[in-house]
Amino acid sequence: MRLWHPRSRPRRRRGPRALATGTLALAVTTALAAGPGTGAAGAPAPLPASAPAPGDTTRVAGPRPMEDLNRGVVAVRTDATGVFVSWRLLGLDPDGIGFHVERSTDGGSWTRLTGGPLTGGTHHTDTTADLTRENRYRVRPVLDGTEQEPSESFALPAGAAAEPVVRLPIRDTGPVKFTWVGDLNGDGSYDFVLDRQTAPQKLEAYTGEGDFLWEVDMGPNSIDQNNIEGGSATLNVGHNDGVTVADLDGDGRAEVAVRVANGVTFGDGTVHTETDDVRQSIAVLDGATGAPRATAPVPDDYLGDGPMYARFGVGHLDGVTPSLVAYMKNRIGSGDFNLMITAWHYDGDRLRMQWKWLRGDQPLADGHNTRIIDVDGDGRDEIAEIGFVLNGDGTLRYSLTDAGIVHGDRFHIADMDPARPGLEGYGVQQNNPSGLREYYYDAADGTMIRQHTEDGISDVGRGMAGDIDPRHPGMEVWSFSGLRNASTGELAEPDTSLAPWPQLGLWWDGDLSIELLNNGKFEKWLPEDPRPSNSLHRLLSTWHYGAVNAAQGVNPTFYGDILGDWREEAVYTNAAHDELIIFTTDIPTDTRLYTLAHNPAYRNAMTLKGYMQSHHLDYYLGSGMAPPPRPHITYGER
Repeated sequence: MRLWHPRSRPRRRRGPRALATGTLALAVTTALAAGPGTGAAGAPAPLPASAPAPGDTTRVAGPRPMEDLNRGVVAVRTDATGVFVSWRLLGLDPDGIGFHVERSTDGGSWTRLTGGPLTGGTHHTDTTADLTRENRYRVRPVLDGTEQEPSESFALPAGAAAEPVVRLPIRDTGPVKFTWVGDLNGDGSYDFVLDRQTAPQKLEAYTGEGDFLWEVDMGPNSIDQNNIEGGSATLNVGHNDGVTVADLDGDGRAEVAVRVANGVTFGDGTVHTETDDVRQSIAVLDGATGAPRATAPVPDDYLGDGPMYARFGVGHLDGVTPSLVAYMKNRIGSGDFNLMITAWHYDGDRLRMQWKWLRGDQPLADGHNTRIIDVDGDGRDEIAEIGFVLNGDGTLRYSLTDAGIVHGDRFHIADMDPARPGLEGYGVQQNNPSGLREYYYDAADGTMIRQHTEDGISDVGRGMAGDIDPRHPGMEVWSFSGLRNASTGELAEPDTSLAPWPQLGLWWDGDLSIELLNNGKFEKWLPEDPRPSNSLHRLLSTWHYGAVNAAQGVNPTFYGDILGDWREEAVYTNAAHDELIIFTTDIPTDTRLYTLAHNPAYRNAMTLKGYMQSHHLDYYLGSGMAPPPRPHITYGER
């Protein structure tokens, strides 16, 4: 029995909650090619609802609690007459669920826009609205011919511009580097927490409609913003962040975890104190108020070398309970670095350290991003660095040191080869003395599958993984040494000048391969494009819509599937930093997939920053994919 927390309040249950019972949807994609064993509409026949992922015989943990999201309805104007309306398919929606789309103009009665329930892609284009007036849109699920309660609605303002953008006003208090998302108030929609790269730094929270909630002043110990050895309260510099957002206690509302130090002022006006300016704590804040709900001291093992910068993320290390994972590091003199990784559990009242791991003098290479993902398919998450993996209990699972892996900037873990059971890893190297540039390995046990070595020592600063070439099975992997098919190692593009820049990937245009996001450009790699000097096709330039790159970099402040159907949004600010500019697709697709935010691996990735990297799922999403199994999840409280 769950005890009622005094800070909790009654949750509003959405009408069609009952849809989560009975036959469960497998999120079949209707755009897949027909073949042996196909089901209706040419889609591959779905697995039974109770089936685990293909090849998975070890799952024992779960189901995993996930956010009880609403439909995430979003509407953007496409041209003089068109409005593109999109919404979520949820992870546990029943097979065969359909949707009606409804519109209300200037607060009037609701009008149905669809003749029959929509069972393909979860979107609809409305060409009959009077766009000089405000129009609200909502969807009504239909199951076995019976209409369910309608979703929440989304308002398209009168005279809205024709753009694939949602704009939210925020305060004009300084540049932003990172944005995090979570359901801070328990209504099933994503809200926003963002930093301000000012001196001192600030954290701010806003609802999904742009209403300001609270501010945390990080205080005098956030003024020194050196990338490596700054102040004890400094956030979001270099490959560090020190903040994340997630529902840590299962009460249906997200908390904000932040590494704090002496002089931090919380959202309720209380001030955090330490005995000096070096000691630090981890604070869990109420997502709706910014008030501290629990604090715990950072272990002092490396205190003699000064305060520790941090990277935060969240995973389910036991398969069912969320844990805050803290990667913390400081410099030993002017040379090597101490590394400590800890896991924490917050039960709604107390923040307790579950375990602590110290690297010490072990030759275990870290990098600039961390991944928290179930590498072996047993339902429990592991913590992955570029050169080693920890089990969920903090013990070392494997090291890649014996395979010659040293420090590198970026790595990926995903189902890169759908013909091979399990997940694969791909990483790049910085100044490896052997000349090793790239490597590809089994993510479950670290077995090396392939390495790419060239003469000389070089810094391979970027590496990407994603399906961008439908001519080859599975994903491609690339850095600056050619574009290779992950499963075969063959060069998909031997001319390095034609390979895309390895920055970020995102799903945008509706086909099954990824698009690319780099320095404000949404692009698509066209492997058979005849242009001799450029094989990239520009889909969108963010600056045409007033967006600027995040502070200290070329990235958005956040990207992930937070609105509409399964495709991803990218969040920027304008140049005045008083508006969030959320890019959301307006391109139709026949592909129907459950929201990526209900995939455990993907949702974990949304909690992590470091050097911003592509999010990955625990199944293969790309050309030639099979229908993914339903996620092994349950909805949390709302």
